[in-house]
This record gives sequence, structure tokens and C-alpha cells, in this order.
Amino acid sequence: MAAGGGGFTQDPPAEVWSEAAAAFGLLASPARLHIVWALAQGESDVTGLAERVGGALPAVSQHLTKLKLAGLVRSRREGRRQVYFVDTADGADVVTVVRLVVDQLSNRAARTRVPAARLRGL
Repeated sequence: MAAGGGGFTQDPPAEVWSEAAAAFGLLASPARLHIVWALAQGESDVTGLAERVGGALPAVSQHLTKLKLAGLVRSRREGRRQVYFVDTADGADVVTVVRLVVDQLSNRAARTRVPAARLRGL
């Protein structure tokens, strides 16, 4: 079989597939995708993120913990607030993929007016 447009001549090692699957598994949550999307636009505290993504504070906090453990998100303390942001060293590639997929799906939905629910299971 011919290689894809990426220029690879052989398949990546098993560790790469495992890391990719873990990253996609982590992003399989709509809330975590929305959090990554929001943090790609700019840093925020958990209250601002909860308002933006429409989640409860404890749930958003748990999502942020998972994203931090995965190395996609970092935080810093500002007084009593914890401010979250995308880890540009480790999370930039993932943010690029999230932006690409979300932009493509948004554009497709706008063009065809197909509800996002119909995209499930494709």
C-alpha cells in the first residue's frame, strides 16, 4: 500500500499508536474538547471555563486535572485563583488538531445545515 501524503515510508512504532490513541481517548469528551478549544483562545480560571463550556465547577476541575496530567494544560496561581493555559511545548500539536477538526465540522455544518448529531457514528 502506498504511503499517505505525510511522506512516511513505514508505519510508526507501536508506542506512537499507543500515545495517539491515549490522546484521542482523552479528547473523546465533548467537555474536554471545549475546554482545550477555549484555552487555545486564551487562559482562564476554572470559573470562566465552567461558564463558557456550560459545566459544573467540580466537573470542569476534574477535566482540567486530566488535561494537566496528560501534559496538554498547565496552570499558575494568581492570588487565590488558578489560571489555566495550553502547554505550548506539549499541547500545541493537539490544539492544532482540535482546531482543524472543529473548524472543519463547523464549516461543514454551516454549509449543509446538517445538525452535529447526524455526524455521530460516521
